[in-house]
Amino acid sequence: MVVFEKTKGLTDEQLHYCPGCTHGIIHRLVAECLEELGVLGKTVGVASVGCSVFSYKYFNCDMIQAAHGRAPAVATGAKRCNPDSVVFTYQGDGDLAAIGTAETVHAAARNENITVIFVNNAIYGMTGGQMAPTTLPTQVTQTSPYGRDVTVVGYPVKVCEMLSQIDGATYLERVAVNNVKNIKNAKKAIKKAFENQINKKGFSLIEVLSTCPTNWGVSPEKALSWLEENMQNYYPLGVYKDKTQEEK
Repeated sequence: MVVFEKTKGLTDEQLHYCPGCTHGIIHRLVAECLEELGVLGKTVGVASVGCSVFSYKYFNCDMIQAAHGRAPAVATGAKRCNPDSVVFTYQGDGDLAAIGTAETVHAAARNENITVIFVNNAIYGMTGGQMAPTTLPTQVTQTSPYGRDVTVVGYPVKVCEMLSQIDGATYLERVAVNNVKNIKNAKKAIKKAFENQINKKGFSLIEVLSTCPTNWGVSPEKALSWLEENMQNYYPLGVYKDKTQEEK
């Protein structure tokens, strides 16, 4: 009897992520959902620029590499050219919430029938730990050594809250992957987002609070606690919009 096996939604390529980074968990959740829904053979993923830039090596489906921040625009083209495909973007906060803000907002406004997986670790990971649009107030980074000063650089961008004000968006939920309960909830949300697309419901975005032990300067274990004690307070988990429930 098989108790556990690797999902067919991931390749055998070894992940390049730092120890304790939760990108690997999120990859697995996305891959499991695609496999369980039986859509791997018609799925197109769009890789962003950032720590997840090599995600095209890891997901066992067709993948496209987008320019920095342009994944929702690329996904829009892929979906409109082949409406029966399942199209998702996999983006970090530096990609989606900074240079790619406009693409995200307008894809939501048009209610494009795509799924966006948004990984928020509150920092620019790949380029050395600079302050990101999602960096918390007073949080120390390479470019905010005395902590983020909101009087100078403004407040963090809360993506789910922002997009919830856009009429077109169908489903927005914020989840986390720092403990077993949250991981289970995250998978449930990701699966629903893909089901929405399969059922032609429109734009779904799942924001996943993730860790970055290397650039936060803490151990992998402490990073899980830091996420819960700091990020979840500023970025509360939950459903921010769900038109599919409103329709019932």
